[in-house]
Amino acid sequence: MTEPAMPSFSRRAAAAALVALPFCWSGARAQPSAALRATPRQTEGPFYPVALPKDADADLLRNGALQYTLGEPAWVEGTVSDLQGRPVAGAQVEIWQCDQAGHYHHPGDRGTADPRFQGFGRVTVGADGRYRFRTIRPAPYSGRTPHIHVKVKLDRRELLTTQLYVEGDPHNERDFLWRNLGEDRALVTVPFRRSGEGLQADFPIVLASA
Repeated sequence: MTEPAMPSFSRRAAAAALVALPFCWSGARAQPSAALRATPRQTEGPFYPVALPKDADADLLRNGALQYTLGEPAWVEGTVSDLQGRPVAGAQVEIWQCDQAGHYHHPGDRGTADPRFQGFGRVTVGADGRYRFRTIRPAPYSGRTPHIHVKVKLDRRELLTTQLYVEGDPHNERDFLWRNLGEDRALVTVPFRRSGEGLQADFPIVLASA
């Protein structure tokens, strides 16, 4: 006995579904990834170097021939990217911070910083956007929670100035700049975790424009 033929409209619907399926699948795969949230801006503060030190490399624990042994050594590293996650090759990352006693290399701080602590570092990121500094876990001083100042430049343009905070530090809640960040504080507050190399902090920097 011959089976009844499939109605023509059913054959057409099935064929249309099969044709459309690859387009639906490729369309789902082609959706752009969601934009990242830009790292919030923060004040530069009063202690950006008046003149950059002769030794301004990525190792803040060595100032010329002097070695700094106070505080907790830490690696601070991450990437510099745009809102789509693309590395910003050639960006220059600068950090500066106080020594373990809470003093900056700056005339406004009476020149009391430990000369063994470099206090300022600068690196230029490559095609992968990565940067890395050797420094100390930031220390508190009167009126401020532990923090590291961060500035990003590209060519002669300043793209971002912000501050990096330590997740879980008990001084955070009393710091007015940290509190004023609101929900954005999560973008600049990172854990300093123990690793095989000691303390390590991963701080991704996302630029609103590059």
